[in-house]
Amino acid sequence: MDPQRSPDEGLEQREESKRPELPKSKFEVWGEEMIEKEVRQSGNSGRVYLPPEWIGKHVKIIRID
Repeated sequence: MDPQRSPDEGLEQREESKRPELPKSKFEVWGEEMIEKEVRQSGNSGRVYLPPEWIGKHVKIIRID
């Protein structure tokens, strides 16, 4: 690690490089079941817990806000 840089400097650079807001899109999806949840922080990523019955199933994730 560069002694001249603070640990938070990299975080600021990552936040500045976020993708620009895209226009809203409409999706039509056929499926078996839907769950609406909030993504929670998990380390440097996000996490959503789903029912164990969904293990091995295919899912589609759509960000709504």
